[in-house]
Amino acid sequence: MKAFIIAGAIWSAAAAGMLLPQQSLAVDAEAAQKLTRAEGCLRCHGIDRGKDGPAYKEVAAKYKGKPDAEAKLTQHLSSGHKVKFPDGHEEDHKIPKTKDTDQIKNVIQWILSL
Repeated sequence: MKAFIIAGAIWSAAAAGMLLPQQSLAVDAEAAQKLTRAEGCLRCHGIDRGKDGPAYKEVAAKYKGKPDAEAKLTQHLSSGHKVKFPDGHEEDHKIPKTKDTDQIKNVIQWILSL
């Protein structure tokens, strides 16, 4: 009977652990900021205030609670579609040079965490 109770406790703990965010999925804010600097993202986007593009905190607020937020931002970063600037001109949005999808995902998750 004691073994059954212990086994039940182990299974309960394992099941509860599956519902919690995994440690390995944590956002690496330092790496995200380093990549946004290296890729030139911070020329057009600020963290707290907009420049030619919206502030990252504005982006996070826009997508807060939306289940497709990560997919939409991934599409935005990878498509190179046209973006409109405050002065009215349009340019293709720059696509990150890095092809490391984990790095790009980390940047997106960092933005959404702001």
